[in-house]
Amino acid sequence: MNNLITDVKTLEIETLKNLKNSKARNTLRAYQSDFKDFSAFCSNNGFPSLPSQPKIIALYITNLSKSSKFSTLKRRIASISVIHKLKGHYLDTKHPVIMENLHGIKRTLGSRQKAKKPILINDLKLIINVISEEKIRDKALILLGFAGGFRRSELVNIYHEDIEFVTEGVKILIKRSKTDQTGEGSIKAIPYFDNQEFCPVISLKNYINSKSNIKNESRIFDISDKSVALIIKKYAEKAGLDSSKYAGHSLRSGFATTAAEFGAEERNIMAMTGHKTTQMVRRYIQDANLFKNNALNKIKIWMRLQ
Repeated sequence: MNNLITDVKTLEIETLKNLKNSKARNTLRAYQSDFKDFSAFCSNNGFPSLPSQPKIIALYITNLSKSSKFSTLKRRIASISVIHKLKGHYLDTKHPVIMENLHGIKRTLGSRQKAKKPILINDLKLIINVISEEKIRDKALILLGFAGGFRRSELVNIYHEDIEFVTEGVKILIKRSKTDQTGEGSIKAIPYFDNQEFCPVISLKNYINSKSNIKNESRIFDISDKSVALIIKKYAEKAGLDSSKYAGHSLRSGFATTAAEFGAEERNIMAMTGHKTTQMVRRYIQDANLFKNNALNKIKIWMRLQ
């Protein structure tokens, strides 16, 4: 009997480990951070946080809706659900009291995110032009981040062994990402640019060649994903842009929007960014075409002819 108890405990530990391994490390940290905020709300109001109940979740979401985007509310619910699963508790996040509350909030607030601005071509040129020659890491980081449509977490987890320079440019292995939890991996191909000053491949080569004691198992950019955002904001400000409107995601969204603006097909944009659904990519395409396909363009032409 004791052996059975020991085996069950071992199985519980292994199962918990498997559940944790099913999520990327950064995703788990985000879940834990979200749950910490929920726990504080429960503690302040005398509610149990684990296990919790649909009514408490609904109250939390209502309170959170006063200062947060609709997308944040949905993410918080997902985070609370995951933490419950990891701890062996069931929580019905599809309960009517939660779903109908969300629906009411959505009608009040709207669901479209007020996202940070994308770094478009003209912004990128301004930013690169203010980076001094000795800051070759920052230049390589920004150009590569834009050209590859990288997530911050992907960018800072590129190792020397993941890079292969070829005649056409560079191939970069992404071992794991937000949409690749099983670690199947994918390869991003970035070609040489005609303009060497803004070429991500040449910039990456220059940076790697400047480093000493390179090891295959060491990261190319030995910084945190939060540092990516700080670097972008730093040079955006130096370039005369409003740094508060840009974030680490601005390189990725900038690539997708620019690619759409220049007529790249949806599936090709998704192949580079790693999006698994079309919803976000179509938003980038829609944003890129706001002026391009604007009905007022016809009126402008007519008025010019009068």
